[in-house]
Amino acid sequence: MQDNPAFVDQFSSYVYSERSCLRSIGKSIPGLLILMLCMAACADSKVYQWQDAKGSEHFSDRFNPDATVVNIKSGYEFYSVKTVYDGDTVELEDGRKIRFLGINTPEIQHRNNPAEAGGEEAKAWLLDKLKNTKVRLEFDVEKTDKYGRTLAYLFTEKKEHINLSLVKAGLATVSIYPPNLRYVNELVAAGNTAEQDKAGLWQRLEYAAIPVGSLTEAGYHGWTRLVGKVVSIRNTSKSVYLIFPNHFEARIERQWLFLFPDVNEYVGKAVEVRGWLSKNKKQFSVLIRHPSALRQIDSR
Repeated sequence: MQDNPAFVDQFSSYVYSERSCLRSIGKSIPGLLILMLCMAACADSKVYQWQDAKGSEHFSDRFNPDATVVNIKSGYEFYSVKTVYDGDTVELEDGRKIRFLGINTPEIQHRNNPAEAGGEEAKAWLLDKLKNTKVRLEFDVEKTDKYGRTLAYLFTEKKEHINLSLVKAGLATVSIYPPNLRYVNELVAAGNTAEQDKAGLWQRLEYAAIPVGSLTEAGYHGWTRLVGKVVSIRNTSKSVYLIFPNHFEARIERQWLFLFPDVNEYVGKAVEVRGWLSKNKKQFSVLIRHPSALRQIDSR
């Protein structure tokens, strides 16, 4: 993604200091983004909004007699964690259920679902990490998921990024859901390092890559890695499919295709697909939301 020159020029024109983190910001998308960034750095500042004689709206931390105070939450409130459900889901003291963004930890046993390898270890790590500390939340484009859970990145009072630490420890895999891309580079880099170091899950046989030719009617439960050669590409109005042998395909939604390299480059290559396997009649598929879930394998 290229930088927006107008945004960069506008951003660089503002002066920040301990006493004043913003001056006057016009009502525009870049301006509002800068306002939100300023509020994060100046949690105790008041922000005033007013309209000039020409009808343009302005925001500033300096009092104006015609202005009203804007109520903006800085995002730097800290909360106690009431319940740790598993390695990537907690409940705060205010009752909000938080699902960690950008990562996935194995499931623990609940209801009729069996435990997945490494799930209890991730939960135990999180319980220990959140002892005697509070957390703050950082958000991304989507604020909630389809289950009503708040989506967030968690930070401790010591500024530790919990989502990232879980990946570094090999207790979580990277699971990017666009448009939530705020920490994608850091998470992917940490995941690559953990895998290279065989940390946590990466040393477990349960998460070794499976050849697509080994798929059986039973399929596979939970997050998995599948390896095979892409033989062709299939296009529909909503999706692009990477076709593998043995009735397996990886589906990419067209709305996120711009994040990927040219998919035709995968044809004839050995590729590892990461995600959750689903089955429709005799066809297996994995929905791929981000390029980090596709790995070209060196076949030399």
